[in-house]
This record gives sequence, structure tokens and C-alpha cells, in this order.
Amino acid sequence: MSADERLKERQRAMWASGDFPRVSRETVAELGPQLVEACGVSAGQRVLDVAAGTGNAAIPAAELGADVVAGDLTPELFDAGRTEAAARGVELSWTEADAEALPFADGEFDVVMSCMGAMFAPDHQAVADELVRVCRPGGTIGMINAAPGGWLAAFFEVLGAYAPVPPQGRPPILWGDVAHLRELFGEEVDLGTPSALTLDIANFRAPEDLCAYYKAHFGPVIATYANVAGDPERIEALDRDLLDWAERMNRDQPAGRAVFRFEYLLVVARRADAQL
Repeated sequence: MSADERLKERQRAMWASGDFPRVSRETVAELGPQLVEACGVSAGQRVLDVAAGTGNAAIPAAELGADVVAGDLTPELFDAGRTEAAARGVELSWTEADAEALPFADGEFDVVMSCMGAMFAPDHQAVADELVRVCRPGGTIGMINAAPGGWLAAFFEVLGAYAPVPPQGRPPILWGDVAHLRELFGEEVDLGTPSALTLDIANFRAPEDLCAYYKAHFGPVIATYANVAGDPERIEALDRDLLDWAERMNRDQPAGRAVFRFEYLLVVARRADAQL
């Protein structure tokens, strides 16, 4: 098995651990419908959701009457997505798919989108090239990516100090930088005017509650604790650093509930009418 294959196996296992469907549903659920609306998805369009997870964006697109494919490297997440789609009375296709090598034809989709998903693939250029390749000329490429310098960037800085040494590659958070996107896509797409937005997450009474929730349910945190298992000092240090992060990110409100502000970039791009 190549180093790249081993990396993707680790990623798949990480996202399959814990309860990602619950975390997505209870923290960032509104981002998927927002991306679908921004992309102007409509009935009859052929739509691909890349790194779709449980279908946070794919299912709302299907509700509009689009012909939707949800693709993800971690098909273990699809059962939760199928259950949710059935409950909402819609049908869509679920396909195991690597964002760096999508198993679809050139120009197959009217809309290609990714909501906090494709950004985690290690080869940024390969992902950008694939998003362009499978989008028809004149079609739409939409993304929501975490912003550099925000709460998710700080979160992964904490985890990075305790995780296994990562392979060479650019950090996921760069997908939230417009200059990086222009470097990746070049003249293949018109990026328009990306929007820097925020989402306040107020589901937790205190920073300690957020830490406990992530330790119990969120794959990246579960995997990081597994990496330091058996080392009490490292576990204690990780506990301390994770809580420090949550306390720094808390925008405590008068009502006494913790509020965590997630900063992200919304991009709605148009693929050039012809290959350049």
C-alpha cells in the first residue's frame, strides 16, 4: 500500500469513528442549505456533492428536484444520509468517491459543490482540477471552507501537536484563503466575489461541554486521543490545551451560554465556457 493509500485509509477511519452525523446535524447543519441556495440549484440539474458526508448539502439539493450524487471517501457515513433522505422524502445516489480522483465523466454535472469536505483532501491541486473537470463548461462550482485564523484553524493547531506526524502537503485551512483558490483554479473558473461569513454555535453551556462533546463524538478528536493513549502526561496536556482552545474561542453571552463563532468562506464560481 502506498503512502497516499495509507493516508486515505487513516482519514476514512477517522471520519467513520465517533458520531459525525450527529456533530454535523447539531453544529453546522445550516451550512449545507446555504451553499445549495447560493449555487442556485434548481429542478432537473445534475448536481455532485463532493466529500458529502451524510448529505448536509446533497439532501437539500435533492429536495429542490435536482438529480443529485453524494460522493465521499467514507461510505460508512452514507447510512445516516440515506435515513435522513428517506425521512425527508427524497432520493439521491450515494457513491464512494475520492475527491482527488472523482469517478465521473468530464463535464457530467451542472453544479459541483462541497461543504466543509473537499478541503480535507491532502492534494489541493488535484481536488481543484477534479472539481473543474467534472463540471460542465459554464457550470457552477460552489464551496464552503473554513477560514484561516478562525476557530477551526486554532482547533486543528491544538490537535496537530498530538496527532501522528502528517505527510507533506498544504493544510486544509488554506481553502478558506481567496489567494490560494486563485492559485488552484487559475483561469479555469471565475471565482466571483467570495463571501467571508460566520456561524454562531450556541449549543453548549460552557467550554467544558464542547470539549466533552467532541471527545465523545467527533472523529478527529477521538483519533487524536487514541494517538496519545497510554501516556497520561500527554492525555492531561491534550485535555488542558483543548479546554484552553474552547475557552479562548468562547464569546460568552449574558444569558450564560457559551457561543463559538465559526468563520468560513462561501465561494460560488463559474467554470469557463470552454477549456483554456
